[in-house]
Amino acid sequence: MVTADPSTLRALLRRRDLGLALVSAEDALPAGALDQPLRWVHSSDLADPTPFLSEDLALLTTGTQFDEAVDIDLYVGRLSDRGVLGLGFGTEVHRSGIPEELVAACAAHGMPLFEVPYRTPFIAVARAHAEAIAAQAYARRSWALDTQRALALAALRPRGLDATLAELGRRLDAWVGMYDAAGALEISHPRDRLRPDVLTELGAHVTEVLTRGLEAGQSLTIGEDTFMLFTVGRGGQLRGVIAVAIDALDQEARTVVTSVIAMAGLALEQSEQLARSRRRLHTQLLGSLLGDDPALARRVLGSVPPAPIVVAVASDAPAGPLGDWWDRQRSDHGTAVFLAESEEGVTICLSAEDEGLLDEVATRFGIRLGVSEPEGYDAFSRAHAQALAALRQQGDAGVFRYADTVGSSILSALATDEARLVAESRLAPLREHDARTGAELERSLRIWLEHDARAEPAAVALGVHRHTLRSRIAQAGALLGIDLTSFPSRAELWTLLQTARD
Repeated sequence: MVTADPSTLRALLRRRDLGLALVSAEDALPAGALDQPLRWVHSSDLADPTPFLSEDLALLTTGTQFDEAVDIDLYVGRLSDRGVLGLGFGTEVHRSGIPEELVAACAAHGMPLFEVPYRTPFIAVARAHAEAIAAQAYARRSWALDTQRALALAALRPRGLDATLAELGRRLDAWVGMYDAAGALEISHPRDRLRPDVLTELGAHVTEVLTRGLEAGQSLTIGEDTFMLFTVGRGGQLRGVIAVAIDALDQEARTVVTSVIAMAGLALEQSEQLARSRRRLHTQLLGSLLGDDPALARRVLGSVPPAPIVVAVASDAPAGPLGDWWDRQRSDHGTAVFLAESEEGVTICLSAEDEGLLDEVATRFGIRLGVSEPEGYDAFSRAHAQALAALRQQGDAGVFRYADTVGSSILSALATDEARLVAESRLAPLREHDARTGAELERSLRIWLEHDARAEPAAVALGVHRHTLRSRIAQAGALLGIDLTSFPSRAELWTLLQTARD
């Protein structure tokens, strides 16, 4: 950033017209003692001027207060504690030279001490500092105006937002990044300025900011890098985050960044309007796909995900960030996907070979997804119905696949209180026998049926001989009065076992 000479003690000492001379040994002073910004230059010969002083100023004195009653070391200590950044001593006014006690006290407290020659009025020092402050303020305002013009021109270029953020990075001499509503880094200038591990941690923090819907700017330190984060958009409708690798911003720089945030918000709002139009179009195309005819979607979109496809439905999902994430997959990896909103939620259609991405989506956005079995477009309506059926399963965020829930969903629908009562009554003789003898006939039946009524693998699972298992099956059939040699009887028994309470 372009600035005028800083308003510091070092800048005052460099003014040849003032003739100031540093008395303290610079290498003995605290680091940066001469380079801290001075708020003002004040003069006083009071024995204790600290009640009338503010922080970050330089004090000028002629030393008339230094009589036998004044402890010079205590005097300098009070100035240091008050935040005075330097002490100027006017020589040859009341004293010849600078008292050695004052030199020693300033050295002990790390207070820069400088001489103001007799020919230089204190008001000249104060005026020179005021001029430096004014010049610096003018330079900063000029920088801000010039930067605003450069940013406005950048916004008119192709990929205006990208060009605007690149210009901002150059003007601030800092890395600038733009994250979308899904927390993905879309723009980075300069691209290779930050280490990958720093970018990873920064991205995780940005995602947290977006997830929590925080609106105010934040400061974040990662290792040796400090970032300022600025959200784009309103609370609850955040469009993204602009990150700047900088420790702090003065008023002019903050004004510039604020204007960039406004420009980014406008650009993203325009993009969002286009996205809303696209989403409305996709909703209409979803209606045609539900008619098991992909012809219209192919003509409008140019292509659709290759069959076989899976259909997923997400309820209460953030459509905007979800669409941004899939757009990123499409641009980075060529993933073909179709998204559409409807009353049931967000419908996602993608090739069956990309189905694994749905697990990542559910985890990233903390949503529930119902997923169909692989189907062709001529069975799209059936796949959509399967996804809705899977979504109705109970559970936290995650992926619920129709293939995993179809069997239990039918039995759950049939498992009324009356059905459970019937099942428990039919299984009562078997359970009473197991409770009395410890024979585990019910468990043996379950394992046997789970292995398709095959004795060999079921016996291995139970850890018994196959003849022992056959004997248990025959005994269980006799207790229940069921002929387990026929499929209908075994199906009835399986339904009883699944319906009854354990």
